[in-house]
Amino acid sequence: QHCLPCEGGIPPLEPEQIAQLLTLIPGWEKNQSHQNRIIKRYIFSTAKAAHKFINDIAPLAEQEGHHPDIFIAKNVLELHLYTHAANGLTDNDFILAAKINNLMLPTEPINTPDEIS
Repeated sequence: QHCLPCEGGIPPLEPEQIAQLLTLIPGWEKNQSHQNRIIKRYIFSTAKAAHKFINDIAPLAEQEGHHPDIFIAKNVLELHLYTHAANGLTDNDFILAAKINNLMLPTEPINTPDEIS
């Protein structure tokens, strides 16, 4: 499955759809401060490993025409997905999240999101 081109007027997914789709993408969760986004956080052993993973995500995002917002602080990487044109979540966000989950990590993260306070 691939991301579809987005244009204005696309309705965001309903909360029930979002809850169901979140069960299919381990480690992703709704952002508590921006409910129209899903996020995933990684903590790597080094900043270099975090940067390598970003470089692995970039061509995938280009191929899909859908790009995460990326936040990095040293070895901590946080990805945010949402569809700007819908001002909310669409199938594209969950498609890209699943594809990111399938990427090989450069090194195993130190902690999974459940272990981060």
